[in-house]
Amino acid sequence: MRHPRDDEAGGASGRRARGELENNVLAALWSADGPLTARQVLERLPGDLAYTTVLTILSRLYDKGMLVRHREGRGYAYEPARDEASHTAQRMRSLLEGGSDREAVLTRFVSELSRRDEQLLHQLLSGYEGRDGAGKLDDKG
Repeated sequence: MRHPRDDEAGGASGRRARGELENNVLAALWSADGPLTARQVLERLPGDLAYTTVLTILSRLYDKGMLVRHREGRGYAYEPARDEASHTAQRMRSLLEGGSDREAVLTRFVSELSRRDEQLLHQLLSGYEGRDGAGKLDDKG
């Protein structure tokens, strides 16, 4: 017996997980050297997608403020409003702020980091000692 969520998670029907197509479109744009038209994005995406599907995803991402667009001929060329690192950091911050126990979330996050990522995080944090949350020197340093 199939669960209704199978379709959302790329289950038996072969449908993509929620947000997967948006993520694929963003990845195509982040890897580009400049703005891309919908046709150019389509050519960079895996699978057999309809042109109108790509247009819809680009429009949704634009409406969410995740893309900027420039007039090109009768259509538009799109590029990300933020780089991939900024986008991912914002998503992480949003998830952290949405949790009810910030300390537990951070503790679990750090405990599940690879040794290499843990060392990198420690190195990055030690560079912020003596700074306030905005990265500015506080009164102590």
